[in-house]
Amino acid sequence: MKQYVVIGGSIAGVNCVEGIRSVDPDGDITVVSGERFSNYSRPLISYYLEGKTDLDRIRYHGADFFTRNRCTLMQDVRADALDADAKTVTLSNGRTLSYDALCVAVGSSPFVPAFPGLETVPARFGFQTLEDALSLEKAVTPDTRVLIIGGGFIGLKCAEGLTGRVHSITVCDLAAHVLSSILQPDCAGMVERNLEDHGVRLCMGDSVERFEGNTAHLKSGAEFPFDVLVLAIGTRPNSALISQAGGKTNRGILIDSRCTTSLPCVYAAGDCCESSDITSGEYGLLAILPNAAIQGHCAGVNMAGGEEVFDKGLRMNSIGFFGQHIMTAGTYYGPDQGGEVYTEFSDHHCKKLFSKDGFLTGFILIGNVERTGIYTSLIRERIPLSSIDLDGMRRGPSLLPFGRGYRAVKLGGRAS
Repeated sequence: MKQYVVIGGSIAGVNCVEGIRSVDPDGDITVVSGERFSNYSRPLISYYLEGKTDLDRIRYHGADFFTRNRCTLMQDVRADALDADAKTVTLSNGRTLSYDALCVAVGSSPFVPAFPGLETVPARFGFQTLEDALSLEKAVTPDTRVLIIGGGFIGLKCAEGLTGRVHSITVCDLAAHVLSSILQPDCAGMVERNLEDHGVRLCMGDSVERFEGNTAHLKSGAEFPFDVLVLAIGTRPNSALISQAGGKTNRGILIDSRCTTSLPCVYAAGDCCESSDITSGEYGLLAILPNAAIQGHCAGVNMAGGEEVFDKGLRMNSIGFFGQHIMTAGTYYGPDQGGEVYTEFSDHHCKKLFSKDGFLTGFILIGNVERTGIYTSLIRERIPLSSIDLDGMRRGPSLLPFGRGYRAVKLGGRAS
């Protein structure tokens, strides 16, 4: 019987188990999770704070997922060392596991700069795991003043989750606007207005110089008193397990289209990895949930002897704040890079479509995001814009501009 070890119990690890079981119904699977909780959706932890979900519904596939898939689950245990020659993993509890195929799906960890005086802050938290959310929930009251350092996904979802539960929320970030990794300045303004309309105070283009207890001193000279501090500045991929074993890493673990690493019988998936972006052709971090899920399944299938490839990776985000929906994808090529940009703006809607060399390469949508998957398909499948009704595609995502043959393939029926 084949021995499988999966390091990580989040979305990539869960889908790896499903990939293995799709090929091998009988192999022995051990899942090692560094958290006390596993098999839950990290993007939903802000909704847990809001009271929109609970500890049962936050799970991906039900509380009995690992039992149903006949897995041995080890929680609150880390993988400390990997011996690729011996095919063993040494765990933080002293145990050593042997494997025939191993998947490293260990995600990323929060990046915390060495702020002077940070150690003097009595109540400081991250916001990446369910444990973080549970700890933060216990720490706040209706009188709590919350300061969040970080105006990206994690910081803003934390702000949304705490709205209505605390006295005030301030978000501070060195970037000039929120969501600077995915939004351009003209689009970000629309999101900022919505956040401020819902009581979130924004302090952009400034950073903390030092902390003195419950006061943050900013480089601009401003001072912010607070009761609870949330650090949501960014994350770094957990690649040490592979790099220390002699595997190839850059910022993250390097994998190929089959999700194999440079080490024999070792695979990797999720936010700890770097893979190829189809919109730029470059290797990099594609740290988003859909890619992690697809990579995990791909790794599992190949670990079990099947054949699957992950060859359509791209940066793609779907997020919302206070009912305002945001979807982005791909690479934003401007005119100075040989690209073209189609733009629509209204009071409550923003659309930007980016193309280069006759292909759609990226988009930004705020407000109306219906049927955006059609734009994503254009990018993933590298459909030439010359083959569709370009004006129709720009007006709204629809299969009508694609022609009868394409619609038949997607919707079923005959192409003729």
